[in-house]
Amino acid sequence: MGMNVGTADEDGEEQMNSTINTTPLVDVMLVLLIIFLITVPVVTQSIKMELPKERNLPTQTKPENIVIQVNRDGDVHWGMERLSDTETLVARLKTEAVKDPQPEVHIRGDLEVRYESIGRVIVACQRAGILKVGFITEPPAGGVTR
Repeated sequence: MGMNVGTADEDGEEQMNSTINTTPLVDVMLVLLIIFLITVPVVTQSIKMELPKERNLPTQTKPENIVIQVNRDGDVHWGMERLSDTETLVARLKTEAVKDPQPEVHIRGDLEVRYESIGRVIVACQRAGILKVGFITEPPAGGVTR
């Protein structure tokens, strides 16, 4: 590390040093660089997992599939019949769950419905022992987007 002491004039006065001492700046930058090099690998580590790939397959409509519709008010319909409560839904799903092969349940939820209403239907399917539950959506206008 060098230091400019200055030179003496003919008068004996030292000249003023007008250069900026960059040594402290370089020291701070090196310390920050080391900190970032140490902390970045720690921050980017995550649990190893494989996320599901996006699939948009058309639904194979089979007569044995059960279509449950939930309108914007949260009313649950089995086909065209409105079900009064969740226990009625669970009871009907239990009778379908024992069939071999077990039918799939397709849930159609209105765009404006609260997720809580859809969640109740999913819990009812789980309580009844239904293994396959799917959601029916409309494809985006203009085709498939990636």
